[in-house]
Amino acid sequence: MNAKISDVFFDLDHTLWDFEKNSALAFETIFKKHNIDLDLHAFLNHYNPINFQYWQLYQHDKITTAELRYGRLKDVFDLMDLEVTDALIDLLSDEYIHYLPQHNHLFEGTIEILDYLKDKYNLHIITNGFHEVQGNKIKNSKIGHYFSTITNSEMAGVKKPNPQIFEYALQLAKTKKETSIMIGDSFEADVEGAMNSGIDAIFFNTNNVQVDQKIKQISHLKALKNYL
Repeated sequence: MNAKISDVFFDLDHTLWDFEKNSALAFETIFKKHNIDLDLHAFLNHYNPINFQYWQLYQHDKITTAELRYGRLKDVFDLMDLEVTDALIDLLSDEYIHYLPQHNHLFEGTIEILDYLKDKYNLHIITNGFHEVQGNKIKNSKIGHYFSTITNSEMAGVKKPNPQIFEYALQLAKTKKETSIMIGDSFEADVEGAMNSGIDAIFFNTNNVQVDQKIKQISHLKALKNYL
């Protein structure tokens, strides 16, 4: 495997960039700013799974960006029996997107593994996130210099697991699927998406999801050294 792989593609959110931690800090900031009195822990317990469900719909083009950003907040406020106007939800949604990339905790081992890989492989990112937001996350967390190319769904016009985004990323990287590998936390979007496109994959399985034992998987980024 080491001999044939030349290009390593990473997902960003939930793989390198600690979305849950940074998201919690962003919400804490905006709720304090607007004097919204709620239990942040309870809010996040609702928000994280609801956000995941909305992203599942979004990646399959079943909802728009605007519906994603509004709906995930509206649903949580409704569950918590909080009366929040549509205007305030829109404002909170915009400010969340603004503050989110200002908090930039990375998963443990991110810098160590990128330092380990950078001289051995060409490194890249493929993300379904929004262009401006993802760009700010990469810039502000100071990891941009590790990556030769960054592909997002807005550039490609489609989202993972659509094969076209992987084809777009390969062309941008000027490489071949046979010499590439994808690493990500979403089994459907990253692993199945890559493998269905003819690209090998490693599942960043922090939640111990039961998958076929033939699938390469890790629970800590430093374990990539076992494969690369």
